[in-house]
Amino acid sequence: MIVPFKDLETETLNNLIESIVLREGTDYGEIEMSLSEKVALVRQQLKNGTAYLEYSEEHESVNIVEAKF
Repeated sequence: MIVPFKDLETETLNNLIESIVLREGTDYGEIEMSLSEKVALVRQQLKNGTAYLEYSEEHESVNIVEAKF
């Protein structure tokens, strides 16, 4: 199920994004980025529609998924 990020409180969205970008295996390429830079990048991807939040009822978890055009 897609979760509209605009429906989440700012603090909740920030915590969710931080949790996801801190997961082991998250890779942003060869350039080192700070946590705040990663969070800003993901937030921008959500805003411009290149990514979205997806809730899995089966796993009771939320992920950020790249939008396929």
